[in-house]
Amino acid sequence: MSEINSLIKGYHAYRTVDYRRDEALLRSLAEKGQSPKAMVISCCDSRVEPSAVLGTIPGDLFMVRNVANLVPPFAADSKHHGTSAALEFAITQLEIPNLIIMGHAMCGGIKALIDGSVDTEDDSTFISNWMSIAKDAKNNTDCCKQNKEEFQRSVEQASILNSLKNLMSFPFVKERVEDGRLELHGWYFDFSSGELFGYDEKQDTFINL
Repeated sequence: MSEINSLIKGYHAYRTVDYRRDEALLRSLAEKGQSPKAMVISCCDSRVEPSAVLGTIPGDLFMVRNVANLVPPFAADSKHHGTSAALEFAITQLEIPNLIIMGHAMCGGIKALIDGSVDTEDDSTFISNWMSIAKDAKNNTDCCKQNKEEFQRSVEQASILNSLKNLMSFPFVKERVEDGRLELHGWYFDFSSGELFGYDEKQDTFINL
């Protein structure tokens, strides 16, 4: 219970300090609705908090967090698609102008994919089925000239590019990218060094932002 009590204590501190500071903003968001400047698809890893990294306030980011910050390809079927539903709402209803795939170093999902602890050919578990989205990122990355840490970093970044490619399989994303209403971004955060990298299409590499 001590862990839960610490969270409740944290809420009390928020209610008396941070909420009071942001009260006018939050009341305005409640009355007028949200108009985020960007959508961020990031990992659910507890060590990476996009709002803290990017210095945002409530209302700035429309956020989706899932295992390994993956975007599945478009699929028009009757299955449940949480990330795709959020994507559809953000783009078609909120008309968000920027969409960021934010991956990170030392991702547990990518590590499991690399070391084989999840079998992407076995769709009987949620995690295996989900991580199969990134198997091409692993299979198309050359491991011969890299050590283990370098290979994982390369796969983490390749997975971001794979998700950007999958985004373009959604008709409502493709349409808005092509007519200039939407920009896609691939970012990679190394939380051990505090560095944020962005994919540069012209140089075909991630550069320090």
